[in-house]
Amino acid sequence: MEKLYIVMPAYNEAENIRSVVPDWHEMAVMAGPDSRLVVVDDGSKDNTYELLCELSKEYPQLIALTKPNSGHGPTCLYAYDYALKNGADYVFQTDSDGQTLTEYFPDFWEARADYEMVIGLREVRNDGFFRLVITRTLRTVLFLFFGEFIRDANLAYRLMKACPLEKALKIIPKDFFLANVLISVYFAKNKLKVKSIPVTIRERQGGTNSIFAPQIIKVGFKATFDLLKIRKRL
Repeated sequence: MEKLYIVMPAYNEAENIRSVVPDWHEMAVMAGPDSRLVVVDDGSKDNTYELLCELSKEYPQLIALTKPNSGHGPTCLYAYDYALKNGADYVFQTDSDGQTLTEYFPDFWEARADYEMVIGLREVRNDGFFRLVITRTLRTVLFLFFGEFIRDANLAYRLMKACPLEKALKIIPKDFFLANVLISVYFAKNKLKVKSIPVTIRERQGGTNSIFAPQIIKVGFKATFDLLKIRKRL
């Protein structure tokens, strides 16, 4: 039976985690008894991990992990590595802030056999004007650096086959902040079959963003130089 691992990083998501886990756990159950929902607490300063441990008693296919804080990208890489080491056939990544909806997931799961990756495309988004600017800027940078036009390279709503994901992870530094961007570029550069499905991203359901505009700009400059360095490896 195919094993799906739904993975999500979580940082200071105590206000959201109680509502997010039941929804996505249902998707793991739908995929089969060997599938799992893996939530990785990224060294939260609130009680996110404690809540996850409590929820794991109620939701048997939930796995709660914790680790020292390292940021969103490295935490995604940590979760991917965990899923692959535990025999995942497919890995689906989304975030724990309540902005993504499970209603689209069945279409992703249905398309899994025909594509190496099925990724969401934000046609309706409520995550702020600044993040829209970042997405469009990133799209331009990726085209200039890699010659690939990728409409939404960093979206945290993606279903990937294990084999190509494992190959992509071999060339991505463990501390790379924009890990999902590099994975998208890898799939594009290697001409792997990718399907985009429109999704709606709603407003954050609780708490506050852990990364603000000045931090995003600072990280953006660093990521630009990192992308230049890794271009030859891709």
